[in-house]
Amino acid sequence: MTTLKLTQIGNSLGVILPKEILAKLKIGKGDEVFVTETPDGFSITPHDATFEKQMEAARKLMKENRAVLRELAK
Repeated sequence: MTTLKLTQIGNSLGVILPKEILAKLKIGKGDEVFVTETPDGFSITPHDATFEKQMEAARKLMKENRAVLRELAK
């Protein structure tokens, strides 16, 4: 467990993430992170969970309709 401290950044509050956490998340300056509320608290991830669900549905649809998509691509 890592303890992070809130700090004043202009008129806002922010959290500074240590290099180790940035490396594990594979993010850097200018990247976006997504905060999701979970039953246990909050989750910070570099992936948009909503987009992931939409892509999963799209992949399933494309797999089911492969022949139709192949014809449309001609």
